[in-house]
Amino acid sequence: MTHDHSSSWPGRVVCLAQTTYTCLRTRPSTSYLHPTRKKDVDARDKPGHDGLNVVRFCSSALIALPAAVISFLVSAVPAYADLKLCNRMSYVVEVAIGIDDKAATATRGWFRIDPAACRVVAQGTLTADRILLNARALGVYGSSPIPQSGGDTLCIAPDNFVIAAARQCRSGQSPAPFTQINPTRTDDGNLVAYLAEDSEYDDEQARLAGIQRLLVVAGYDAAPIDGVDGPKTQAALAAFLRNRGLTPDIVQAPNFFATMIEAVQSPSSTGLTWCNDTPHKIMAAVGTDDGKTVVSRGWYRIDPGKCLHPDVTGQPKQIFSFAEAVDAENRALKFKDRPLNWGGTTQLCTRETKFETNEQGDCGTRGFAATGFAAVDMSSGGKTLRFAVP
Repeated sequence: MTHDHSSSWPGRVVCLAQTTYTCLRTRPSTSYLHPTRKKDVDARDKPGHDGLNVVRFCSSALIALPAAVISFLVSAVPAYADLKLCNRMSYVVEVAIGIDDKAATATRGWFRIDPAACRVVAQGTLTADRILLNARALGVYGSSPIPQSGGDTLCIAPDNFVIAAARQCRSGQSPAPFTQINPTRTDDGNLVAYLAEDSEYDDEQARLAGIQRLLVVAGYDAAPIDGVDGPKTQAALAAFLRNRGLTPDIVQAPNFFATMIEAVQSPSSTGLTWCNDTPHKIMAAVGTDDGKTVVSRGWYRIDPGKCLHPDVTGQPKQIFSFAEAVDAENRALKFKDRPLNWGGTTQLCTRETKFETNEQGDCGTRGFAATGFAAVDMSSGGKTLRFAVP
């Protein structure tokens, strides 16, 4: 099975720099989530080096990730200046940039950017006809957002990379859609572009929504993910800190998102956990039966050596699991001429792209494939499935 599991978003132009945000709701007087001073991360750090920063938050609402989006500030691009990308999404993202001029097109990635953080991705003299960008969410978030749209297809690599001739992919590289961006020049002469969702979070809201989202992924009830502080979010955060043996001041640490992600990617005593003990990327799907409806959903990316908790909501009577190892182009791998996968005898519907369906009959006629899932024994309250090469 070949999967399309892009982790980025189609482009949309929104001029956020001139938007005035109004706080419609106020935070409780006691909160772990206080603002700290903003800092930027220098591009001289290697791609993928954690550039973490924490800023304030206010209010807005997001029910679920919409069918979009990267939003960018728009203006003319000067010939030289540092280029900074700022993340106003509720996801920790990794971005790759493309520099296109008359002579050649080069790409470089990945630069990790936390919610409410900014990162310098190009320094000094920047002579380019166009600046392009591709973004992906970390695999910890499970099912990828809708793939990015873009008029350019450039080469990327799974890990940190610099590709000098990025229009002809070589071994270990794969094509990906890039979106042209037109950053705004700031007062200091540098360039800035914002990654945003339809909800148009400001920095404060993005940081809180990012914390809420990771709490939900970790199995704590912090929904809805809306960037608004309140008793429910505070209770979920307090439980997370208590269960992980962390003190409240860790919330203000610049590596707090890294701490949360590490916790989410560790085995848990509650709920379902997948752990990838192979050297390959694994794509997984989950099924739930509440006694009335059976829902199957995928795909979740589990990187080598990492664990993941799929977002199973409610109290299903039965949980099912299917997983398979894939290569850099998301094609199913084989081991000794057999697919390297982990499933069972329960036939549920899947398809190659991101999916969620509550109909499990006639998979083929609806554009799905019948796939064998394994029933998971959750009688002890938690189950860790470890995927290993036989």
